[in-house]
Amino acid sequence: MMNGKYRLNAAVIVFNQQGKVLVFGRNDCDNQWQFPQGGIEPNETPEIAARRELKEETNIQSVSLVATMPQPLRYDFPPQVLEKFQKLGRTNIGQEQYWFLFYFEGLESEINFTTNPDEIEFKAYKWIEIDEAPTLVVDFKKEVYLQVVKFMKPKIAEFLSSRH
Repeated sequence: MMNGKYRLNAAVIVFNQQGKVLVFGRNDCDNQWQFPQGGIEPNETPEIAARRELKEETNIQSVSLVATMPQPLRYDFPPQVLEKFQKLGRTNIGQEQYWFLFYFEGLESEINFTTNPDEIEFKAYKWIEIDEAPTLVVDFKKEVYLQVVKFMKPKIAEFLSSRH
């Protein structure tokens, strides 16, 4: 789904009881990590899309919603990404992302990014401190990640302190 020239997208941060967040290493490039994300289908709300993408990309379903960014954030694609997408017939110049924070209630064995062999987006995962995420993501997403971390970090702390 598109909003003008921006592809509507849902992005997900999953955190555990230690306050660590889950990032995934992209399959198509080395040393590029990111949070799960994907397009919002015409019949979906952003939250439904976030949950679907999380399941499709990571197999994770054992989560509860903790926070949502109050407004979507946008980033533009750099020329090399635009060129690649134009060859695939896509006309969007960037993404408008709706961000969700989920608490992981499952077991680590639930995480499996190879359930769909035709579309394996990730090759690895790791739990990190949320502040580290912007240093691991591709440059054109960095500013959005900085904004998301600033908003979500206190939400993680509040949630965890309310459980003790």
